Amino acid sequence: MYKVVKQKVNKVKKGLPYLLMLNMILLSFSNCQSNKGVLQRVIKSNDPAIQAIMKEAPKHEVQILLTQIQRDTTGGLLFEEEQYQLDEQQYFYPASTAKLPVAILALQKIKELRSSGIPITATTPFVIGTKEGKVVVATDSTHQEGKVTINHLIKKIFLVSDNDAYNYLFDFLGRDYINSELTKRGLSNTKIYHKFLFGADNNTTWEYTFFDENKDTLYHQPKLHAQIALKPHELKGIKKGEAYFSDGALINAPMDFSEKNRISIRDLQEILKRVLFPEAFSLGERFDLTTEDYSFLRHWMSRSTLESSWPDYNDGVHWDSYGKFLVYGDQKGAMTPNIRIYNKVGYAYGTLTDVAYIKDETTGLEFFLTATLLVNENSIFNDDKYEFESLGIPYLAALGRGVMKELNQPYFSNKPNATNR
Repeated sequence: MYKVVKQKVNKVKKGLPYLLMLNMILLSFSNCQSNKGVLQRVIKSNDPAIQAIMKEAPKHEVQILLTQIQRDTTGGLLFEEEQYQLDEQQYFYPASTAKLPVAILALQKIKELRSSGIPITATTPFVIGTKEGKVVVATDSTHQEGKVTINHLIKKIFLVSDNDAYNYLFDFLGRDYINSELTKRGLSNTKIYHKFLFGADNNTTWEYTFFDENKDTLYHQPKLHAQIALKPHELKGIKKGEAYFSDGALINAPMDFSEKNRISIRDLQEILKRVLFPEAFSLGERFDLTTEDYSFLRHWMSRSTLESSWPDYNDGVHWDSYGKFLVYGDQKGAMTPNIRIYNKVGYAYGTLTDVAYIKDETTGLEFFLTATLLVNENSIFNDDKYEFESLGIPYLAALGRGVMKELNQPYFSNKPNATNR
């Protein structure tokens, strides 16, 4: 259940610019020179929020992947992993973490369209409609000029995990494009099936029309039809619970997730790694993004919910850690610019997940931490009765603080000292 792995990333000489070699080396604990056993000490700590889950870890389907990062004088990277109950064949519902690859691929598709001669950017406004001419969306009140743009939708995904923003990007890409691009980049344990829209057609998209300041059409994308048949998942834990609600009726049988979105913990972290450290991957494994795309993604995934004017969520309903479960999830008003968390959270059907790259801007400490757990005490799904606030978020917050404490950060203790969420 517990293992340490080192990944060494060496720069290749000038003959192959920008390409890095990735060597996977399994090492014993005695060969590790970094802070060893961090994760093991944290999950065995006496923190009540952690032990409330760890005392029944199998029941809560806990999976954790911690990756410490070291740099040498030549710019090489050393990734050292610690895993707890990591199982690529154990299903968990990824919820809104599925929005992460969709946001990335939306920028990639814009780059591809521009490369083909279509004069649009991620800030070009567009309208979404049906083939019959019905407008799905034409304006966005959270945009300074009321426009619907790719960049603005991505901001909303990272700031408040906006479902509509994800749905619009999902159909801009089309299901085939999403899955084929992820598979092509080595992310074989990821399958994106659906939008977050009840009764949605996930096989056929809406139509998209991009236009200039004179309202002249720059690009029209007709509806796309999925041609790739996605097979139901055959994974452990694909049927969950003892009962579930469907159309208001209680069904006394486990809920079947075999045609729901799926991303493994490792794939989630590898997707985020490709954004933060593209040089650690071969060209074929990287997303095809511009330097500006990388900067844009890194900026907005590392903002707190309140660090934005357009869209502006300083409304009394949202708070700084609204989209940050690790470290700060059970606190309000505690976040500081010294600690940047580049992440995407997801929670639904009793499952909470956070995939994060955490960096202390003061000390230079940096690490990846990805974790998921299930909190559904009554074993009934789709009843909106889950222990997110009482068990799940406190666990992830304490886990993040515990890891930082073990990595010798002076800024955190294991007990929150701010208002509980």
